[in-house]
Amino acid sequence: MRDADRNAVSPSESTLPVPDPADPPPVRPTEPDAADCCGEGCTHCVYDLYEEALERYRVALAAWQARHP
Repeated sequence: MRDADRNAVSPSESTLPVPDPADPPPVRPTEPDAADCCGEGCTHCVYDLYEEALERYRVALAAWQARHP
């Protein structure tokens, strides 16, 4: 294989948007381990907190995607 072929950029790669370092995409929250939950029905269970964080992430991601069509 020639060096030019090995280093060639495919058409799909050349059309990818360049990420803006000043506006990175939001980071999805990490799902808690089963061991993180004590199983005692806490008012603010780690799974409830995760679901709230996941909803904030979804809203932030939709806003980010709107800024970066």
